[in-house]
Order: sequence, then structure tokens, then C-alpha cells
Amino acid sequence: MIAWPWTDLPSRTGVQWRVRVRGANGRSGWSDWSAFETPLFGADDWLSEWISPTEEAEIPEDRPAYTLSREFTLDVAPAAARLYATALGVYEVFLNGERVGDLELAPGSSNYDETVYAQAYDVTMALNAGKNRIEIVLSDGWFRGRNGGMQRQDAWGKRTAALAQLEITTVDDAMLVICTDSTWASHAGVITRADLMTGQTTDFSRADTASAPVVVGAVSPPVPTWSPAPAPKRIEELKPVSVTAIAPDTSVVDFGQNISGWVRLTNLGKVGSETILEFGEHIDAAGDLTTAHLDIHTPEGAHIPYRQVDRVIAGPASSVFEPRHTVHGFQYARIQHPGRTLAAEDVRAVVVHSDLTPTSWFSCNNEQLNQLHDAARWSFRGNIVDVPTDCPTRERSGWTGDFQVFAPAAAYLYDIDGFTRKWLQAVRDDQYDDGSLAMFSPDSERMKHTPENPARTGGGSAGWGDAAVYVPWTLYENYGDKAILTESWDSMRAWVEFALRTAREHRHPSRTKRSSEPASHEQFIWDGSFHFGEWLEPKKRREDGTLIDPMVDAPMVFLTADKGEVATAYLYRSTLLLSRAALILGKTVDATRYAELAERIRLAWQAEFLTAETRTIQDTQAAYVRALAFDLIPHGQRGAAGQRLIELIDDADGRLTTGFLSTGMLLPVLADAGHLEAAFGLLLQEDSPSWLGMLGRGATTVWEDWDGIDEKGHASASLNHYSKGAVIRFLYSHVAGLQQAQGSTAWKHFEVRPMLGGGITTATAQFLSPQGLIEVGWRLNGSAFAMEVTVPAGSTATAVLPDGSSTAIGPGQHQFACVYRPQDIFSVAP
Repeated sequence: MIAWPWTDLPSRTGVQWRVRVRGANGRSGWSDWSAFETPLFGADDWLSEWISPTEEAEIPEDRPAYTLSREFTLDVAPAAARLYATALGVYEVFLNGERVGDLELAPGSSNYDETVYAQAYDVTMALNAGKNRIEIVLSDGWFRGRNGGMQRQDAWGKRTAALAQLEITTVDDAMLVICTDSTWASHAGVITRADLMTGQTTDFSRADTASAPVVVGAVSPPVPTWSPAPAPKRIEELKPVSVTAIAPDTSVVDFGQNISGWVRLTNLGKVGSETILEFGEHIDAAGDLTTAHLDIHTPEGAHIPYRQVDRVIAGPASSVFEPRHTVHGFQYARIQHPGRTLAAEDVRAVVVHSDLTPTSWFSCNNEQLNQLHDAARWSFRGNIVDVPTDCPTRERSGWTGDFQVFAPAAAYLYDIDGFTRKWLQAVRDDQYDDGSLAMFSPDSERMKHTPENPARTGGGSAGWGDAAVYVPWTLYENYGDKAILTESWDSMRAWVEFALRTAREHRHPSRTKRSSEPASHEQFIWDGSFHFGEWLEPKKRREDGTLIDPMVDAPMVFLTADKGEVATAYLYRSTLLLSRAALILGKTVDATRYAELAERIRLAWQAEFLTAETRTIQDTQAAYVRALAFDLIPHGQRGAAGQRLIELIDDADGRLTTGFLSTGMLLPVLADAGHLEAAFGLLLQEDSPSWLGMLGRGATTVWEDWDGIDEKGHASASLNHYSKGAVIRFLYSHVAGLQQAQGSTAWKHFEVRPMLGGGITTATAQFLSPQGLIEVGWRLNGSAFAMEVTVPAGSTATAVLPDGSSTAIGPGQHQFACVYRPQDIFSVAP
């Protein structure tokens, strides 16, 4: 990535640019011209005022969307026009009745008291000579609508507001500015209920309501800035797989894929007819929609039901219902359509999420693995509605742990650079003064401002808060821009210092019981604060076959258990990565200090959690996966640790028992430790718990629980949680064999090292790296192995064949062949 090489540009500056390349063979020709235009950068550029709709004194629980409007007259059509807009809430802009732009759910989700993003639109063609009308449709959105599992309202304030500035350049180069101010009017429109989580009601039969003056200056947000992330858009449409009548005037529509988005309905019936659409991920044995598995039951005994319901009442001129002030997670819609028949052509599912650029494609001869790849990709797509959420239904929270787990896989699938930078800004906005983080960002619980809330400690959990270090580092590795480390340095260091301080000052009661005085190494054991630990390991079963849920059966036992082995491992990795970041940024003193601390933490982990027989204290699959992945095991003992991992897999009848934090690392650890056959065995396992077991029970996205749908067809928890989908990184890095070389950034150097097994005889992968398109394809025909590799102009590579031969290659297309013998399958030495 090349930084802007000249002085900073002022607001409203248009720039055209082109490039050419100079190399050993001289200079290339010029590229085509490209262009960009700078937005409004400073507070002085905003001439507008924040305006709010006029509302009742008592704001109801279900709130309408409001229309803020103004008319103005132009003598002639403009030469150019730019609209700059944002809101506390979700907004749409209409000029002369036509919707402006193709962004959805603008301005997106942020910590509105810290960061507000604005959007810019070219509206030259939308304006006319004569009378013009501008309208802003404003609803609660993330700002004031329901948020998170608790469905909390008014998280950032009780009054929505909009800010807009229309700058019109006339044909004689004069400037006319239309600002939001006291000249605007407010009225309630046809959207009588709008909530991102629970749905939208639109009454097309409703008569226009009287307008009232807007309220000016009732809010004081920060000066708007500009998001680095691609905005949510309508990405594609899905036709129904089936439309099944389950009762008179009631149908269940199956779109065949679990998505985030909404339904567009074109058959609204007679004037006054009300159509009710309910959305969910699962249908019961009778074929009816069920959402009970999405309800939240808290340890304190509270029951929070979850529903996604849209309603539309037909009017005299209405023909299409497409709600834009809500978004749903669903595969199925139950539609009550009184007085008419619902046909497949009447409904379409509209997929809505951040418009990230796809960067990879994978396929092999095993169709189940292709389906797994698609399910993981769809699961990530369902959770990138402006924020990397855990699920698109009952929580929709940007959990730090989920993205920490999935970010390396996401960097294969999409260009996540801008999207992730935006989220990391929210992480920094939420970070507490002591360096700890919120559990999810943007934090609708506002934990930063409620230090007395006991749930606040959840943000300090290892593997969750470590996202502050690992996610910026993942961006740096994949895109090579050290600016992300500069932006994140203070946050990264504050997190590590918080964890170091907590380790030093607190001891778990089990260690206090063991000895009143801590051993010298215990100052580096991070055990005395709350940790989620290896969350969501496969549940064990009672004799009657029912699942045992520790969080339900004995929540305090689970929550207070010693998880120091997990936490100290993460403390080591984050401290080590911080030292490497410091070195890159030229902070040599910090680099040395944190490298020394990391080594002391590693030795402390070995002293406390590793036995003389190379057994970890926990002695679980997850413990060995993490210890091997983080390089905590002494090198001479790695082989024994890998063998113990195999024994534990065998003890589980060839099944995995890993949970949230370690599942994504399981297969690479096995393969790199010389146990490739075991890795493929787990990948291809079809009995639960397994990835293919999910597919066998109808999954089109990755589930939160391994038993998201049990053998009787009953659903539990979310059926669209992307973290376990991190397994698809193995499809790229080991099956296709494509992974960045150690020490490289931005894919300047990579390895192609396919690992054969599992009956896979062909695999292809394409990856649009920062250097250009990388292509890998291999096939096995009997004992004949052949491989093709394309290296982009900005990269070099090393191709390693299954017979162990290695070749350094440069840009261009390359072909390789060897005789394959199973006994020659290589692996990284343990």
C-alpha cells in the first residue's frame, strides 16, 4: 500500500490520477485515468445544523420513521451538486421523489458519542430547474433502536437527528448551499414502526399527517468523519425454493439459504389488506416457522423472546413492499396473506450486507467440502452488516472474540481492510481507561460508562480482548500497511498492560488455596480475573441423550473455574505480537521489553501448566491445539504433545472436542505436527460434532452450537454463527496449499504446498492478493501429480511438491509434476 505522497488535500478537491510501472525492461504505458473527490474534513466545512423530528413527549416502545423535508427553487439545472449527509439513526434521502444512492442502513453502526460517519453523494442529475424537494426518512437504527441480546433501546440517546448539506454549483460557477436548519419540516410518514431487530410496519393506506417544525440543535454529536469501510448494499436477490401453504392464507417460504437482508413483496392485496411476514432460520416438524431457539434465557432466569416481524397494509397506489429500516437473519418467512394466494414470483429475498470485494474462490472434487466452504462464506456474509457480528438475529453484536477467531479466514475470502479498520475504531472508542475492552463493539451496553456493572468484566476475557492485538496484526500481515499498527498501537499496548497488571495483582482462589505465597513465575499467570475460556465445546449427553449445558446447569461453577491455562497462552501471544509491532514501528525499547516479557510468560506457562510427561493440566484437545499453535511447548517435546492430541481424538471416537477459541486452529496444527490423516479424518467426519454433520442436518451457514439442530430436528441457539467456519482457512492453506510465507507481508512471498489426503484428487484456489491474482490448481491421477501456479507481478513464491522437492518461482505461470507416493507426504517437522 502506498500512502498519499503529497500534502494533505483540502475538502471538496477533485483528483484525477494514473500510474505506470518502471522495471528492468523500462517503463510501461500509462494506466487509464481514475478519479476521486475529497469530502468535508473539518468542522468549519459543515454549515448545517442537526435537526430532529417533532415527537410526542412520551416516546413509545415501537417508534415510527419520520420524514424531514424542505423545498427550494433553482433557476436552472445545476452544473454539479453534492449531498453530504449523516444521522443519529438510519436515514434515506429522496430528491424529487427519487431515492439518492444505493447505500443501505446509512450511516451505519458506530459509537455515536465518539464517532459519527457521513456519506457523500453526487446528486447532479437528481435536481431540476424550478421547484425541488429534499426529504430525509429517519428511523431509530442502531442509535436508538433495539440492540444486542438484551434488545436494549436508547443506547446512545433518546432523540434521533439528521445532518445534511446540499452544495449546488451553478452554471456560472456560483455556489448555493441547502442546509438542515429551522426551515425544514417534520412529519410522520407511512412507516409506522421501524426497528432494525424486530421489524418494520408500513401503512400505505395512511393519509398524510400534518407537518411540524423540526427541532434544531437538540443533540451534540462529534464532527462527522468518513468511514474506511464499504457500506452495506443490496448484494443479490434469491428466488424461493418453495412456497408451502400451511393454513388458509398462510404460507411458509423457503429461500434455500440463511442470509441477512429482507423480503421484497409485490402482491399486497386490496386496499386495507394487512400482510404479516415473520422471519427465522428453522421450521418445525409440521413445516411451520419456529423461532423459540433464538430466545435468550439468562442465568438469572429472565426469558427474552426474539421475533422478526414485518407488516404492510396495502394502499391505493402501493405495489411493492421492501423495508429498508430493518434487517433480518433468515432462511424462512411465514407470510399471512389474507384473501389471496401467494405465488413464488410475488416474493424475493434481498441479501443485504457490507459490499466487501470477494478475493478468493475454492473448489475440489469433494462436493461436501465445497458446500462447507460456501456455508462458511455465507455465514460470514450474514454477519457483515457494517459490523462483524456474532449472528444476524438475536444479538447482532460485534463480539471481539468472534472476529479474533475468524479474521485470518476472512482475509482469504474478502478484502476486509477498510471494514476491519472501521470496526477497530469502535473497539478503541469502547476501550476502558484501564486498557480492558468491551465484550463487543460498538458497545450498546455502554460498559465504558457503567463501571459498576458486573458484566463489564467480560470484555477483559482472554481470546476476546486479545482482538485488540491480533486483529490489527492480521491486517498488517495481509495488507502490509503499518499504518494500522500506528493507529492501533496505544490500544494494543493498553490491552497487554491491562492483562499483565491483572496477572500480577490477582490470583485464582485455587492457587491461593495451594499456597498463600505465590511462586515467582505466578506474576505472569493470568488467572485471577474472569475468562470465558474454551467457550462452546461440544456438549456432553446425559444417559437419556439430552445435552448437558454447563451455563444452564451450573453457571457459577463454569464462570468461576480456573481458566489460567487458556488466558496465559493468550497473554504470551499478544505480548509477543506487541513486541513485533513495536519493532516494525521503530520502538526498539518497547520491542525489547515486550519480547523479554513474552519469554517470561512462556516459561511461566510451562512451569504452571505443563507436566514432566508433556501433559497440559487441562489435558484437552483444545489445550494441545493452543499450546502447539502458539509455540508454548518446548521444541523437543512438540512431538509428544502432538501424539497426546491424537490420543484424545481417538478417545473421542475420531471426533473433535474443541470449542470456540481453538477449533479454527485444530486442523492446521494437526497437519503441521505430522498428523495429516487425522486432520482429514476430522474434516470429513459426518457424525456430530463435526462440520459435515451440520451440513447433513441441513445447515446452509455455520451454527453456534455443534448440535444446532439435533437428530430429532430440534434447533438450539443461533444457526448462523461464523466462528467455527474458520476451518475453511485449512482448505486454502493446506488443501490448496496456499499460504503466505513466514515473515512476509501483503503476500509479497508465499508458498504453494498442497497436502494430499482425504480422497481429494483435485483442488483449485484463486486469491486476489494485494500484489495481484494468485492461482493454484492441482490434480492427482493415480500416482501422477500435476500442479499449476500463477504468481502475480509483485510476488515471489516457493512451490513444494508432495515428493518434497522445492522450487523458487517468480511472476508468471508455472507447471510442475511429480510421482506421488503416499509415504512421501510431507509435513512440517514437529
